[in-house]
Amino acid sequence: MSNPGTVVYNTAVEDFKRARRSAAMQQMMARLTGESADLLAYDDVCQFVKSSDGVKQGMREIPLDAIVGSVGRFQDFTRTFWPKNDSDEERWVRVKTAVNQMVGMPPIDVYKVGDVYFVIDGNHRVSIARQLGSDTITARVTEVKLRVPLSPDDDPDELICKARYAEFLEKTNLDILRPDANLLLTFCGQYQLLLDQIEAHAELLAQKGEPVDEATAVCRWYDQVYEPVLRHIQAQGIMRLFPERTSADMYILFSERRAELETNLGWEIEPETAVLQIATDEVARPKGIAGWLQSLVPLELSEGPPPGHWRAFQATRTMGRLFADYLVGIRGSETDWLMLDEIIKLAQRDNDRLLGLHVVRQEDQLLSVATAEIRERFLETCAAAGIAAEFAVELGSVRETIIRRAAFADLVVLNLAHPPGPQPRERLGNRFNQLVQRCPRPILAVPSQAEITMDRALLSYDGSPKADEALFVATYLASRWPLTLTVVTVETEYTSREALTRARDYLTEHGIQNVNYVLRQMPIAEAVLETAVEYEIDYLIMGGFGFRPMMHLMLGSTVDTILRRFKHPILICR
Repeated sequence: MSNPGTVVYNTAVEDFKRARRSAAMQQMMARLTGESADLLAYDDVCQFVKSSDGVKQGMREIPLDAIVGSVGRFQDFTRTFWPKNDSDEERWVRVKTAVNQMVGMPPIDVYKVGDVYFVIDGNHRVSIARQLGSDTITARVTEVKLRVPLSPDDDPDELICKARYAEFLEKTNLDILRPDANLLLTFCGQYQLLLDQIEAHAELLAQKGEPVDEATAVCRWYDQVYEPVLRHIQAQGIMRLFPERTSADMYILFSERRAELETNLGWEIEPETAVLQIATDEVARPKGIAGWLQSLVPLELSEGPPPGHWRAFQATRTMGRLFADYLVGIRGSETDWLMLDEIIKLAQRDNDRLLGLHVVRQEDQLLSVATAEIRERFLETCAAAGIAAEFAVELGSVRETIIRRAAFADLVVLNLAHPPGPQPRERLGNRFNQLVQRCPRPILAVPSQAEITMDRALLSYDGSPKADEALFVATYLASRWPLTLTVVTVETEYTSREALTRARDYLTEHGIQNVNYVLRQMPIAEAVLETAVEYEIDYLIMGGFGFRPMMHLMLGSTVDTILRRFKHPILICR
């Protein structure tokens, strides 16, 4: 007859062998997947994340899944406490035998660090409790406070990131100064960038006559630099596009993207612009067959962004006005300089910023004397008028460069030296036509030698989506500046007189009174131009092309005709 003690012992030996096989399998899968199967070492954690002295919390039941490390035996077990060494058999079996003989399992001793536990004494008891399928174990708990909390899911790589974060907190005390702040990064090596920004912000404050101590510099950087960007990121819903990243990660991406854009553009750009570009780049990037088909469409037939798309950008702005940054194309002709003088008068109303752009065709023109003179004259003219200005020179296509850079401005200002011609061939090759079709921002077209007074504006309104954008802009301008507004609607087979009623209701709802409302019969261009003469209009606001690109190419449009014949500034919205 078998000795019951021998049976229990032999059963424990078999249990150990099964546990060893589980450990071997877990280690092999870790090598294949690259995910760690190791326990964390308590001493390393304390060294990395700056622990405090422990406080005894007494006896309690703790979850086995939350035990992630050991004080002295971290090399002997896997992350799930399967034994890694055959030499551990005797001790493991002895403990298991005691449990099977109902002798009981004494409490273990642990350090509680954040939401996780490290075994001080009782590693084998944890291993056996795991093997038995238990969920909890009794433990005497000593709690150790950390500046950076740990979780049961942390692996060694995440521990390194938290270690870097703890070092950052040691240097800044941000967790004390701003207790709700969470700047944990998965880009572990980027904390130096944040420290550099804090130092640069302190230097900037000193230059403004506000020297600050280290603590104040940290607070001012967090409040005035980091948090505003974070609000823009949250407003754009960018976090859902990067589910594996933290908010601080997205701030790092923003900082890098902004620096890259400013280097490429040669302009300083607003924080919200860089934030929007991160979202736009991710959402708008063509994918799959749709992206391939899109690449086959000639640029001349591209429809450009949908009506109202530009206002998604405006919604993120904190400038307090609709048009704060003007992209001004400068070729260097005398008509360009006359246009600049007029645009400066417009910019002075709200202290807006002018972003000059000169596009060259040949590389040797980038640093030529002529280009340098254009840059110098532009910046000196703006400085003399008290207008903030920047200037960039780029090699490439004028049309494509303006379209690309327009995304970083609020309004594109162009000298209308060559309006679209009446023939299809002229429209196909007309650079301005293609700009109107594809530009992501409203365009202010300034005919040669036109004055910009904006005292008497005419809104051409037909109820189309692009006309609705023009109505929005006209309402804004009429509410901001003391101008006389006239609205004209031309009845056609596509436009009824109800469109004029819609415009009236919209303007009235927004408090715009004393508006002239005019209903005319087609042809459209003639009706608009006659109304402009009758009311002595000096500024026209209208939507872009109504036809799709191919139809517009063949038939032309009202916009073409007006661009050729109206001798005052024209604001074209889309």
